[in-house]
Amino acid sequence: MRLRTLAGTLTALAAATGLAIPAFASGGGHSASSHTVTLSHIRYHPGTLSIKRGDTVTWLWEDKGKEHNVTGKGFKSKTMTKGSFGVRFTKAGTFNYHCTIHVEEGMRGMIVVH
Repeated sequence: MRLRTLAGTLTALAAATGLAIPAFASGGGHSASSHTVTLSHIRYHPGTLSIKRGDTVTWLWEDKGKEHNVTGKGFKSKTMTKGSFGVRFTKAGTFNYHCTIHVEEGMRGMIVVH
């Protein structure tokens, strides 16, 4: 019960501030869609993704051992060479993100939430 209350509080806070929250932090029975962005060849694929409010985006590391991260306003993954990172977007808007290691190489992406 306490975890459910915390999840509800985090979801309400995210909605009020316009910030995205990690997918694991939200609760509830929303039947949202999931989307995948892969990290490969020092790029995010797709570079721009349009989703609906409440959907989750999961980034998958597939760049053969190169270190990357996903850094945007209100969310940040660890720097890693493999694995995944997910965020549930609870508010409409445009969310730009980048890899802090490869920003000069143009490793940037955008999530557009309707």
